Amino acid sequence: MTQIRVLVVDDEPDFLKLIQRRLAKRNVHVDTVTNGEASLAFLRENPVDVVILDVRMPGLSGIDTLKEIRKRFRDTEVIMLTGHGSLQSGIEGISLGAYDYILKPFSIDNLLGRIRAAYEHAKLRIERRGQR
Repeated sequence: MTQIRVLVVDDEPDFLKLIQRRLAKRNVHVDTVTNGEASLAFLRENPVDVVILDVRMPGLSGIDTLKEIRKRFRDTEVIMLTGHGSLQSGIEGISLGAYDYILKPFSIDNLLGRIRAAYEHAKLRIERRGQR
């Protein structure tokens, strides 16, 4: 099976280390950055399949970062990561083109299932576009 490439964007370094380690054990290639600006710079140089994007970050918010990803990186799916207090932001993210959202705290298996579904969705969209 192809290894899925994921970028996790969150301003909590301990969370990033944990998620990177747990997903790597499940054959997911994970890179991490701590803010929206860094994610856009990373994506310019490194294509990924799925971005896991925290809604609440200092600087460029998750919603604003999502808008830029949708404009510049059409083939990359985004899963919004929200706390219970920002559920509305997750729903807003869907309306702006995010594939899905997940509430913190979450199980790693739930996140992995959503990552795989987003990856398959992106593959199908790219294949369909190539057939036109």
